[in-house]
Amino acid sequence: MKTNNKRQTRTLPLIVIGSDHAGFAAKRAIIKDLAERKYVVLDVGSFDPNMPDDYPDYAAQVGKTVASDKDGMTKGILICGSGTGMAIAANKIKGIRASVVYDDYSARMARYDNDANIIALRGRGFSQKKDTHLVHKFLSTSFSQISRHKRRIKKIAAIEKTHR
Repeated sequence: MKTNNKRQTRTLPLIVIGSDHAGFAAKRAIIKDLAERKYVVLDVGSFDPNMPDDYPDYAAQVGKTVASDKDGMTKGILICGSGTGMAIAANKIKGIRASVVYDDYSARMARYDNDANIIALRGRGFSQKKDTHLVHKFLSTSFSQISRHKRRIKKIAAIEKTHR
């Protein structure tokens, strides 16, 4: 049997997803949808919507995994009640640019202008259909590579170096 020793190039990013109890149902719907679209998804929890949990634990797991991919091909999805707590926690990790998104514009611009590598969503008050739509808007948008946006991202990285 012949084996191909060439490194395979990933065309779709690895998606690392985490939620607390409030985002559990949305997370399941998103995972199902992404799997149907042939994405590889790593679910870091929560695995029981009835178990007490804390969103920073999942934000840290997703953030560390995304930040460890030096090629930038791994993207993250976080879901809690509002999305805000998850984004705050994930943004404490060096190299993470997590953005709470709530409509098409914010999902697209998080990637296009800010090269966000994690999307944070509301588990409460949004339909699963809307959450899934926003994930696709985020994943289908590329970073613009415009010099002013690159400059701003470098400034964010410089802040991380001096304040952590």
